[in-house]
Amino acid sequence: MSGEGKAGTAAPPERGSARLQLISATTTTFKAATPVTRLRALRARVRWMLERPLTPYYLILGSTMLLVVLGLVMVFSSSQILVMEHHLPITFFFRKQLVATMLGTVMLVLLARTPVKALRLLAYPLLLAVIAGMLLVAIPGIGVMVNGNRNWLSFGFFQVQPSEFAKLALVLWGADLLARKHRTHTLDQWKHLLVPLVPGTVLLMMLIMLGGDMGTTMVLVAMLFGLLWMVGAPLRLFAATLGIAVVACTALIITVPHRLDRLACIGVTKPDPNINCFQALHGLYAFAAGGPFGSGLGAGVEKWGQLPEAHTDFIFAATGEELGLVGTLSVLGLFAALGYAGIRVAIGTKDPFVRYAAGAATTWIMAQAMVNLGSALGLLPIAGVPLPLFSYGGSAMLSALCAVGVLVSFARSTPGAKAALAARNPTRAGTFLARVVPRRRTTARKPAARPARRER
Repeated sequence: MSGEGKAGTAAPPERGSARLQLISATTTTFKAATPVTRLRALRARVRWMLERPLTPYYLILGSTMLLVVLGLVMVFSSSQILVMEHHLPITFFFRKQLVATMLGTVMLVLLARTPVKALRLLAYPLLLAVIAGMLLVAIPGIGVMVNGNRNWLSFGFFQVQPSEFAKLALVLWGADLLARKHRTHTLDQWKHLLVPLVPGTVLLMMLIMLGGDMGTTMVLVAMLFGLLWMVGAPLRLFAATLGIAVVACTALIITVPHRLDRLACIGVTKPDPNINCFQALHGLYAFAAGGPFGSGLGAGVEKWGQLPEAHTDFIFAATGEELGLVGTLSVLGLFAALGYAGIRVAIGTKDPFVRYAAGAATTWIMAQAMVNLGSALGLLPIAGVPLPLFSYGGSAMLSALCAVGVLVSFARSTPGAKAALAARNPTRAGTFLARVVPRRRTTARKPAARPARRER
């Protein structure tokens, strides 16, 4: 058969061809095949689906939507006890998160429809706006302090955290800077590779550290390493930069007592009177209480005062208690799908700006997720960073959805995706409306003339 490959496996189907009937038309053959042959056929089909031009586009949108919806559910569930303690409406945190999600969705749609050239024009204005905002945060009387960190600007009915948008500014500015140097063929020189990328990133990190937010600073460090990796920096440069980062982080941890205490909580599984690891221990207790399928939505007990910040930094632990191992693995799978799609966008383009920006945005989301998940699991010190697209936090949700909007714009700009979108069939809604409400004809249609009957 033309549709059969080696070992009796069917070739990957193509839309519009007879090979699309891979399973349905060969059900008997497929059932009669050996397990190895079935596995090879399934692997070929999965590979074909993953290699389609629009796969990153749909994976980014689908995983983001599921993470946001599940996050809203968990924010509502994990914050019920906290709102009752402060005599607030039971939907207080849920409504605020929902408003931030709606605004972020609008920004996602706008950025997804923005051309790549226009995104490059936003790089420097956004960077200057973020620097100005973080300078205002550092001024006493203007910046708002929450949980010991001065990172917010208050505008009455809402607060904004400029440091969250520093990540988006680094994505666009760093990618634009490296793309310009790539065009002039100067990236093979250390001077042009590091300046002004590293000084600009260090400036952002210093402004963030003025507010005491080391977790966001570490995410920016990961993004800087991601940009240097994608641009092809030599290994010795990585070693030197990593050494400087380790020394700086060690100094920041040693000079602040509570950071050193958090470092001592890594791997703690039982109470110790010499160290204060209350939050880390109860995060592990929440995972243990959840079991395979969890105790059910709203039925968790750790949020009754034992687990601080259950709706923000430790929302993954609350998810593990109420949704169990199945829920936590689902969250991990969605982040894995989002990371895979971001990498596909970065390696599937010839535009240097798109490659660097997509890689930096993917590094941002994945690094921040790893820091949050590692803190909740007791594998990393508690850094106080939210879980992207999932935890409570208006500024974090807005900036993360903006990053997803940039990724969607890049996914739509690849040549294969452009061709696939142009050739895509009309939507079902449009087809249904065309059938229900037919287009009105401007002129009467004349009946076709019948051919003259030929006499015998």
